Amino acid sequence: MISFLNDYSEGAHERILDKLVKTNAEQTIGYGEDCHTEKAVAYIRKALRCPDAGVFFVVGGTQANLIFISHVLKPYQAAISVDTGHINTHETGAIEATGHKVYAVPSADGKVTPRQVEEVLAFHHGDEHMVDPRMVYISNPTELGTIYSKKELSALYDLCKKHDLLLYIDGARLASALTSVQNDISLADYPKLCDAVCIGATKCGALFGEALVVMDPVYSQKMRFSIKQKGALLAKGRLLGIQYEGLFEDDLYLRLGEHSNCMAAKLKRGIQKAGYSFLTDSYTNQQFPILSDAVLAKLSENYLFSVWGKAGEDKSVIRLVTSWMTKDADVDSFLRDLQNI
Repeated sequence: MISFLNDYSEGAHERILDKLVKTNAEQTIGYGEDCHTEKAVAYIRKALRCPDAGVFFVVGGTQANLIFISHVLKPYQAAISVDTGHINTHETGAIEATGHKVYAVPSADGKVTPRQVEEVLAFHHGDEHMVDPRMVYISNPTELGTIYSKKELSALYDLCKKHDLLLYIDGARLASALTSVQNDISLADYPKLCDAVCIGATKCGALFGEALVVMDPVYSQKMRFSIKQKGALLAKGRLLGIQYEGLFEDDLYLRLGEHSNCMAAKLKRGIQKAGYSFLTDSYTNQQFPILSDAVLAKLSENYLFSVWGKAGEDKSVIRLVTSWMTKDADVDSFLRDLQNI
């Protein structure tokens, strides 16, 4: 079986594995206070051009989201998200379990607009009988494969600052957004466009790892206390530092993101050529073609993918995800089989 189910099916890039093996016998301080983690933090701060940024490494994206949101919000405050947002759909109520409501707004393209935020504030932001919206949570790329332009993100952040809201960006697939042909936002722009961003590596060549980057030191204070309380302060923290050291000592992180996008673009072109349409116009490593259920039944004999939802009586939307390690031959095989069906 060939998998287009997700972008973390494979293990890790050979550079990371090599670094882990070479440093295996080193004796280092635990809990992310080792020299490798310090180097990784320095690399990320340099890439962001933000020397004061707080950089905190955790194993998974759900950890990063719930740690940051629960750390900066008071118990009676809430986060605004699109209905397809990861914190609203795929984290088993992790945010709600910390006592924070998620306001979900509908979106056809997976993006939150300033107008939607205004509407939530107008309807829900009243008195002490309601929870207090204090954060806007977005993903870039979104869960539907779309990305924010610099103009869109600037407008959203300006509105957040106007209403004293925090803007947090879940970048589990940030490498894909940064290398999308439609992208006009560099990594160095992010400190000016949000209050915090998660730079994901689990889905970009690492065995595991997410870097929670907090721009304002005010919100970084005592963060390690929250990380520890949530069970995410890894004793062998160097395992996270070494992996980010490998990804950010040059442009490997971006090269891997670019590869995943190139493979997705090839899939997209081939599926379009075969006459099929898509749920969204994605230029990242997630594609959402609409295929007949009969075609899907045949494809599922040799390929793994997720069914996103129905698109009529006998059609469905599926999600195809390419990774940093997807092979040309696998894409060719899928397109050839689709054409033959």
